Amino acid sequence: MDIARYRRQITLTGTDAQEKLLGAHVAVIGAGGLGSPALLYLAGAGVGRISLIDDDVVDLSNLHRQVIHTTERIGTSKVASAAAAVQDLNPDVEVIQLDQRLTWDNALELFEGADVILDGADNFDTRHIASHAAARLGIPHVWGSILGYESQLSVFWAGHGPVYEDLFPTPPAPGVVPSCAQAGVLGPVVGVTGSAMAMEALKLIIGVGEPLVGTLGYYDSLTGKWEYIPLAGDPAVTERVLASAPPQQVSDVPIVDEVDEIPAGVTVIDVREPEEFSLFHIPGAVNIPLGEILGGFVPEQVRDADRTVVFQCAAGVRSAKAVAALQKQGIRGLVSLRGGIDAWQKGAGRNKKV
Repeated sequence: MDIARYRRQITLTGTDAQEKLLGAHVAVIGAGGLGSPALLYLAGAGVGRISLIDDDVVDLSNLHRQVIHTTERIGTSKVASAAAAVQDLNPDVEVIQLDQRLTWDNALELFEGADVILDGADNFDTRHIASHAAARLGIPHVWGSILGYESQLSVFWAGHGPVYEDLFPTPPAPGVVPSCAQAGVLGPVVGVTGSAMAMEALKLIIGVGEPLVGTLGYYDSLTGKWEYIPLAGDPAVTERVLASAPPQQVSDVPIVDEVDEIPAGVTVIDVREPEEFSLFHIPGAVNIPLGEILGGFVPEQVRDADRTVVFQCAAGVRSAKAVAALQKQGIRGLVSLRGGIDAWQKGAGRNKKV
């Protein structure tokens, strides 16, 4: 044990607690906004082994909140970038780099041997995968979520309290809940929440305090206040999670023709809401919200049968619905921009003023 490294911590928690940390294994989902502070504090505390799962790469738009990464690492694997930062902070920590997406098929294998799952995922399906695996393995599932200026935090643990499905029984359809890219996010909000998630993991490992099992923490950054809401678990829900096969989410996103780039000279219709459009948009795009199109409105730009029109939104979900709705009216020559303005900004549109 490196007494000098952990002296201030040992003064508070004792050597037995430090030995528990050094022998612990935490599986972390995501090296993003929540994972960034959590990983650094877990490593700093001396958690002996960290399995890090993420299949994404570092992007310029990440850096305001994903503080474990650097500008020099843009375009590199998030797992490799985060592992390098952890090693720089504490070379005694073993980082198992899992540069892949968590799936129903690989979850139990990837979490094998972990004492705690720290879930920094940014989508509902991955959280349900984590919950299902945690329940089957009998280990706690530390969960956090961000939306705008607010965040939520809890610890789910089958047999000891609620599971994630007590709060969210099934994943919502794609596009129903806005992502950070759509709703926006400030770095300190994920910093506060990710740090709190790390503390929950340390409490579980050391065996101190009262982990947030059966309690939902709600943080409002605009007031600086935390509120705590009791969360009751239903044993029948846990039994159903343990007994059931992985749930299958049926997407309501129609299959339409898509393009990865915007050809020169074509018309671009942005189907986001006006407030989204006003913040940033593709130069020359026309704003017609999806609701108007689903209500039967036919844009004059699509009435020319010889013209190709590209529909675009934040991530490609709403634009696909717009194209499908107009195709049902017999209009052709319409395509959806795959990945929406998010993908455009990362690719050809990077660094363009919008």
